Amino acid sequence: MSKVTEKDVLDALSTILEPEQKKDIVSLGMISGLVVKDGNVGFSIEIDPARAPQMEPLRKAAEKAVHNIKSVLSVSAILTAHSQSPASVPKQAPQQAQRPAADSKKLNIDGIKHIIAVASGKGGVGKSTTAVNLALALARQGLSVGLMDADIYGPSLPRMMGISGRPSSPDGKTLEPMSAHGIKCMSVGFLVEEDTPMIWRGPMVQSALTQMLRDVLWGELDVLVVDMPPGTGDAQLTMAQQVPLDGAVIVSTPQDIALLDARKGINMFKKVNVPVLGLVENMSVYICPSCGHEAHIFGHEGTRREAAKLGATFLGEMPLHLDIRVTSDEGRPVVVSEPESDHARRYADIAQKVHAQLAGPAPKAPSISMQ
Repeated sequence: MSKVTEKDVLDALSTILEPEQKKDIVSLGMISGLVVKDGNVGFSIEIDPARAPQMEPLRKAAEKAVHNIKSVLSVSAILTAHSQSPASVPKQAPQQAQRPAADSKKLNIDGIKHIIAVASGKGGVGKSTTAVNLALALARQGLSVGLMDADIYGPSLPRMMGISGRPSSPDGKTLEPMSAHGIKCMSVGFLVEEDTPMIWRGPMVQSALTQMLRDVLWGELDVLVVDMPPGTGDAQLTMAQQVPLDGAVIVSTPQDIALLDARKGINMFKKVNVPVLGLVENMSVYICPSCGHEAHIFGHEGTRREAAKLGATFLGEMPLHLDIRVTSDEGRPVVVSEPESDHARRYADIAQKVHAQLAGPAPKAPSISMQ
């Protein structure tokens, strides 16, 4: 199998003409973020945001042209806002021109009462498991709930919710969310094969996240739970700055290294004026499924102490237990597969505390002192 090169991709894209200027999109400088790896191709097409609906056929044509290249396995083309040229930036107010649009131009998402982020400072702490079971616990309390997987590089929602197939589009511009266990779901994992690597750069990731919010027919929701990617990079800042978040739930394990990263996540939300609804301690204790013996593998009550230190709400703790892992891997989260279990009751208690904060006054941002 011959290797696909960037030149191959650009040659194919040069056959696609911009409809108004009648010139190809490569010579017009509309292609950015081109990545070619192991037959998988990703790129952005920079356009005027006001023309996004009219440019969707161009995006599809570009995707098709690249897909026709021999040895190409997958293609991901994203429409993204073009960069301002230096000449278009007012010289008298350069700082104002560079000010993030998120400060005053957050996405307007009709029909959704509250949007909350479930985040962590690092991976491997059970953030996605917490997000899925929190969303299901909120739904069991009678709320209309949506769940969005914002982890572009490691989408886990399809498997954890037991959903297969692709979302449908009624008009070629918007997507119907998938549904399972009574909640609406959207993930980039519905659009690519499970073992397909996502090789997108920052602008492509940001565009995909905003499209999953703006172009999905969520309908009327009481709460949209967003499973954030781990860390504090581009994707997290895009969500925190451009999405009208009502608050964030921070997930951590008890050990010091995880709590150090959790503080970074809290600090990020503080800087973009998103209130922290509270902290969840995951994997707080290991419970042997055979004998019931408890062992504090990762330490004990570290997250509770951290919440008290920061003046944040401690939402609860979840044990490291085989049932939680198995039900998540099998697409039967413990909240719906074992609703009377202690694990489900713990998630229900966390959900009640989160919902109470959404219904009441905005929580005070936690204070982080630098010593």
